[in-house]
Parts: sequence; C-alpha cells; structure tokens
Amino acid sequence: MSAPTWIAVAALGSVGSIARFLLDSAVSSRSSGSFPLGTLAVNASGALVLGVLTGLALSGDALTLAGSATIGSYTTFSTWMLETHRLGEDGRLLPGALNVFASIAVGIGAALLGRTIGGAF
Repeated sequence: MSAPTWIAVAALGSVGSIARFLLDSAVSSRSSGSFPLGTLAVNASGALVLGVLTGLALSGDALTLAGSATIGSYTTFSTWMLETHRLGEDGRLLPGALNVFASIAVGIGAALLGRTIGGAF
C-alpha cells in the first residue's frame, strides 16, 4: 500500500470513529433504559453499508478505504460484547441474550439488504 493510501486510511478511520461516537450518542440520549440501542444502530448501519460495498463489488484500495478504514473503524465488536457482558453482570440475562441475537439477526438482515441495494447499481 502506498503512503497516500495509508494517510487516507488514517483520515477515514478517524472519520468513521467520530461518526460512531456521534450516532451512538444521539441514539443513546434519546432512548430510555439500559439496552445498548446506540451500539445496535451503529453496527446495523455499518452492516448495511458493508453490504452495499459488497454489492457494488468494490476491490483494491477503494474497498480498503471504504470498508476497512471507514466502516471498520465505525462499527464496534468490542463495545457490543462489553455491553452484553455488563448486562449479564447486572443479572439482566434476557436483555443480554436479546442483544446478542438481535444484533446478529439485524446485522445479517442489514448486510443482505445492503448487498441487494449495491447490486442494483
């Protein structure tokens, strides 16, 4: 990978992580309760965008910049698992299980929808 590509990865990674923070904060501040809706919204929207990128059949530097750098820094597996773990620690096993299964189901559905959308172009 060339130096300009590495610089673009760093810049787009910053944009992705800031976008994650903003969306998570916006959703979380509007939801009542302790269910991690912000993280669910971030990961679902990220899965949708990755599906679109797959449908568009991006490759090479374009895929690296859009998929890995931007959306890779936007989505968050670690926060999803931390929030699920905390729900379990608090004895909230049903919401914890719901977080796992809803995130997987919504993520797969969003990725499939995105792939369909991307394939239409």
